[in-house]
Amino acid sequence: MITSLKQVADDVKSRGLKRLAVACGEDPHTIEAVGRAVKEGLIKATLTGDKEKIKKVAQDNKVDPSTFEIIHESDNKKALALAIAKVRGGEADYLMKGLIDSSLYIRGIIDKEKGLLQPGKLLSHVTVIQVPTWNKLIIVSDVAVIPYPDIEAKIAMLNYCIEVAHKLAIDKPKVAIICAVEKVNLKMTPTTDAAILCKMAERGQIKGAIVDGPLATDLAFSKESGQIKGVKSEVVGDADILIFPNIEAGNVFFKTCTYLAKGDIAAIVVGANCPCILTSRSDSEDSKFYSIAVGALVVK
Repeated sequence: MITSLKQVADDVKSRGLKRLAVACGEDPHTIEAVGRAVKEGLIKATLTGDKEKIKKVAQDNKVDPSTFEIIHESDNKKALALAIAKVRGGEADYLMKGLIDSSLYIRGIIDKEKGLLQPGKLLSHVTVIQVPTWNKLIIVSDVAVIPYPDIEAKIAMLNYCIEVAHKLAIDKPKVAIICAVEKVNLKMTPTTDAAILCKMAERGQIKGAIVDGPLATDLAFSKESGQIKGVKSEVVGDADILIFPNIEAGNVFFKTCTYLAKGDIAAIVVGANCPCILTSRSDSEDSKFYSIAVGALVVK
């Protein structure tokens, strides 16, 4: 089982180079992360965007711009389209967001004619988090794409997270369906959704994981809380995956792990024809590098 983001990067190095297309790759942390991933033997990279800006930012941050291909296009929408076309044409294995608004990035991915989303598929955001106080990686969804998932969206989110867990060599991930309380309350839809997901997993409609919920966040990480509250479950105190009831809960957890718990994160969008890296413009070089690594691991 892979228990750290560094192990993810090390594992990817042994699998051969993946080809990454970066849309609007003009910001320092993206260029630093891509340069590092190229240097460490994870990827070959193509960056679209303003060529002179890319070269200057690379040189200012001690990255050799000759280590990756640069396709000049100063218009962000067109630069994104060029990066997506690289994937659609089989010239790149996956996609990464650079200095472009997330809303434009997502719109490019879901474009019916020139995007990467097949009809009937749902995009969702999966984050892999490593915090110093926990002994393994935490896989969470959805903190950035689906605002208020219904039960169908939660099924998709859960299945995507299970797939990522399996790529991390977690054979039977333990899933906590996070709610404000650990009892089913008919006035709280997330708790009834949690009960449905658990029953589906019990009957084999959701495969490859142990699912429990509703569970409050303390129960996902503390066996003592489970003992005190009288909740017995294989998931209590040992969760691998957290499914959040809405984007606010997920995003608060994600940023708390990053800024208060000093966690490292990797973030990708799944559900498209390939993993699509989606990090914040303010995310660190490490975060973007580890996202490149997780994306490479998930590439089919």
